[in-house]
Amino acid sequence: MKIDTVATARLTLHPLTVEKAERVIGREPGPDDLWGEGYPGAGDVRAADGFLRGVVERGDPGVFRTYEVRLDGVTVGGIGFHGPPDEIGVATVGYGLLPHVRGNGYASEALRALIEVARTAGAAGVKGDADLDNPASHRVMEAAGMRCVAEDEKLRHFYLAL
Repeated sequence: MKIDTVATARLTLHPLTVEKAERVIGREPGPDDLWGEGYPGAGDVRAADGFLRGVVERGDPGVFRTYEVRLDGVTVGGIGFHGPPDEIGVATVGYGLLPHVRGNGYASEALRALIEVARTAGAAGVKGDADLDNPASHRVMEAAGMRCVAEDEKLRHFYLAL
């Protein structure tokens, strides 16, 4: 299944394929991969592994997949869904950028684009969470329109109805 690249004002979200996920897990770029210094990080490898497990268990996820975040053609992080929406139509999102590009609004810009992908695909809502000691991630979700709906001893939970 061909999934389109998503463009924002400054970024592109490039859909992960099985082949690319395998390269991310192996940390072995292909000849056409332009990876920023430090990519892939541990979170990118976990996301690629989760994507591959989901493909094996449920088949191709369509738009509800992982995407590389590219800045000027260079992959500087990842963003995506943890799988298709749940039984009530809510999709879980996650993201991470290389440290040297953080603080420029890129994560919020990418998350807003990903939320629009979910909306267009018919999801009822999106949710995500972040560690209590990660206020930068809290700000990313809030800037993308998500609101804190719960907090426990470890995490803040965010949600946006679509």
